[in-house]
Amino acid sequence: MQAWQVHENGEPGEVLRLADVARPVPGDGQVLLKVRAANINFPDALLCRGHYQVRPPLPFTPGVEICGETEDGRRVIANPALPHGGFAEYAVADAAALLPAPDALDDAEAAALHIGYQTGWFGLHRRAGLEAGETLLVHAAAGGVGSAAVQLGKAAGATVIGVVGGPGKAAVARELGCDVVIDRRAEDVVAAVKEATGGRGADVVYDPVGGEAYTQSAKAVAFEGRIIVVGFAGGTIPSPALNHALVKNYSIMGLHWGLYNTKNPKLVQHCHEQLTELAARGAIKPLVSERVPLPGAAAAVQKVADGLTTGRIAVVMEEAAA
Repeated sequence: MQAWQVHENGEPGEVLRLADVARPVPGDGQVLLKVRAANINFPDALLCRGHYQVRPPLPFTPGVEICGETEDGRRVIANPALPHGGFAEYAVADAAALLPAPDALDDAEAAALHIGYQTGWFGLHRRAGLEAGETLLVHAAAGGVGSAAVQLGKAAGATVIGVVGGPGKAAVARELGCDVVIDRRAEDVVAAVKEATGGRGADVVYDPVGGEAYTQSAKAVAFEGRIIVVGFAGGTIPSPALNHALVKNYSIMGLHWGLYNTKNPKLVQHCHEQLTELAARGAIKPLVSERVPLPGAAAAVQKVADGLTTGRIAVVMEEAAA
């Protein structure tokens, strides 16, 4: 089979190599899956660079999120078990963690429903307790993680403010349903949030960026607001001033979705049921901005690494795309 492999760490476009390799052999409790589509996530770029919290042995195939097909023909969503990731014709995954692919979504959309939407659902509902009528501020609202949070926030009845970089991404954020869109390159984010909320600030802030975005979050969060920290795509891990959280009376919450797979996997299944129902009635639909064939995967991962994308890029197998 064909698979992209990383033999040394570095920039995705430089270290990913397409090769003919043997099909992976499932271990105990694992299944072999024929990959129908693989969604590209920022962690795939971090894996290539050797900067992710998980470091699979070299050589490895990245691709942490797929829509695949079981040997008996079932269409499923899975997180492949590294080092046999999803940027290949076949991958392996834990049998107990397979989730049925929603009928309402095609392969690329189904592949993109998992990590970003699960993270959004757990962050907004399990951690922050977002309620209808509250204001949700989403950083990087046109990106893969942010776009999921925007849709989930709207589905929950919140007023959603999206922060983006540039007019192109602003247009995407509006199409996603943001009630207010702030272009951080042209506007003062904190002032714009205060203006949009009558000076109150945002009840919930969803931050996958870190760095300056977190600094803005702390200034723009409302009394008894909740800041959900889900990642550091901006490259800088902030150091919160806890005295500021004290005097302003807000909460800082971390969310590592992957922990639920081991700490409480039933919640992951419950979340998927909620997401499937939302997809069935059209309340959420992953924004797949580009579909590329397997030979285009390395360039696409580099594009994600460079922050040049909106929504998701999916690697779609030719048979599935036909």
